[in-house]
Amino acid sequence: MARIWSDENRFRNWLAVETAATETLAASGIVPKQAAKAIRERADFRLERIQEIEAEVRHDVIAFTTAVAEFVGPESRWFHYGLTSNDVVDTAQALLIKQASSVIAEDLQRLSEVLKRRAFEFKDTPMVGRTHGIHAEPITFGFKLANWYSETQRNIERFSRAAEEMRVGKFSGAVGTFAHLTPELEEKMCARLGLQAAAISSQVIQRDRHANYLATLAVIASTLDKIATEIRHLQRTEVREAEEFFSEKQKGSSAMPHKRNPVTCEQISGLARVVRANAQTAFENVALWHERDISHSSAERVIIPDSTTLVDYLLQKTTNLIETMFVYPARMKINLESTGGLVFSGQLLLDLVEHGVSREEAYRIVQRNAMRAWKEGLNFKELLFADEEITDRVPRAQIERAFDLKRQLRNIDKIFGRVFGKQGGGKARSRDSKKTASKERVRR
Repeated sequence: MARIWSDENRFRNWLAVETAATETLAASGIVPKQAAKAIRERADFRLERIQEIEAEVRHDVIAFTTAVAEFVGPESRWFHYGLTSNDVVDTAQALLIKQASSVIAEDLQRLSEVLKRRAFEFKDTPMVGRTHGIHAEPITFGFKLANWYSETQRNIERFSRAAEEMRVGKFSGAVGTFAHLTPELEEKMCARLGLQAAAISSQVIQRDRHANYLATLAVIASTLDKIATEIRHLQRTEVREAEEFFSEKQKGSSAMPHKRNPVTCEQISGLARVVRANAQTAFENVALWHERDISHSSAERVIIPDSTTLVDYLLQKTTNLIETMFVYPARMKINLESTGGLVFSGQLLLDLVEHGVSREEAYRIVQRNAMRAWKEGLNFKELLFADEEITDRVPRAQIERAFDLKRQLRNIDKIFGRVFGKQGGGKARSRDSKKTASKERVRR
């Protein structure tokens, strides 16, 4: 990504745009074929020379064309013929974004594959589900990972659309009216570069496209922030259900040798904020004066390279985070059972309703026992069996069944079928192999 956004590569793409324009004009008989041949064969530049000229003229495109002309010779008078600066700059930027998007698309695919594999690894590993940070009802850790996978699939789709929307160029001139060229020539120039021609432009390609692209990067970063935030919570000492990788030689604190801090997760969350802030700047860039001003230009030199580079980095960090994280199924089981069965209260509510109790009365009965178990540290299941308001209405076997974990999780396979398709891309590992993998991660 650093190579893509280097000054050298930026000017190489400018040169590719200029060459495509010249050769299209030569094919149409507007520019002499010999001049196009000379430009194709001799056009080059030295980065230092461009910077030297720009220091004097204070215009990057003029510095670029002047530096290239020194290589081409007399035929350089046909170089940049009929073009305005942003015909080159905006079209070349589309090429750069296309290159960057290719990297990010590959990153998204790798994250997707890791999430899928680990989702199946822990498909049947039960844990407590939490709402508002409080124990709710049972889920599995694979279910949580499958949710992240599904969101990543949506990110892949929306990013593909946003990247495609950015795959446009323009050669429409100083205000977009083709005063010196034609729409037909623009289409041929763009086709040479693997781009679509913008249906209409001013001096610049309209920045709603860029805002959408940066916003999509911000959504991706927010998904990664979401994943990192969840793992940070699961790593808390009081929870300890999952943990980012911590090597034998790693140190967590200069003062406290016992610390194992979620530094990677915190880094992901922090840098995601930068990507979201950059998206706000992209929104501000949409409104330009009349047919163009340059208020967007300086900002884009920061937010587009930075956002694509950061998202590339964050996707790689998150993929490695998921790939190497420690998972503790035994701790998940302890936490799930820590409230003595309170997480099954919802089923008891329904069982009472099925036996003729109003919903309001059923709620009161179950909540009364739940609050006593909560406050006094008692076993919820035992309290229910001792409550005649319940046992007189609901058979004991049905009360027992309300605490059946398999019953609560009976639709996990169907959910996985929805997310991954009927084939699922592979079978989940056997319970024995999952236990072995989990133990290995605990020992590492």
